[in-house]
Amino acid sequence: MRALCLITVKPGTVDRVVKVLKKKRKLNKEIMIVTGRADISVILQGPLDEINDMVITFKKIKEIVDTETMIEVEVNLGW
Repeated sequence: MRALCLITVKPGTVDRVVKVLKKKRKLNKEIMIVTGRADISVILQGPLDEINDMVITFKKIKEIVDTETMIEVEVNLGW
C-alpha cells in the first residue's frame, strides 16, 4: 500500500524537519520539499498500520503544524 503525506511546518524549519524525517527508516519513502498548501511531501509504502504509525510519529515533531495523508486506492472503472 502507498500513501502521500502532506506536511505543513513552522516557518523557517523545513530543512530541520526534512533531516529528522530522513532519519526515520521504518518505511520506504521519498521526501520532497514542495510548493503549495504543504511544505513537505512524503511518499510512504508499507502495510496500512505501519503507515499510520509513521504519520503518528511525524506529528510528534514539534515543528510540524499539520499533516494530511492520502491513501492510494484501487478503483475498478470497468475498462
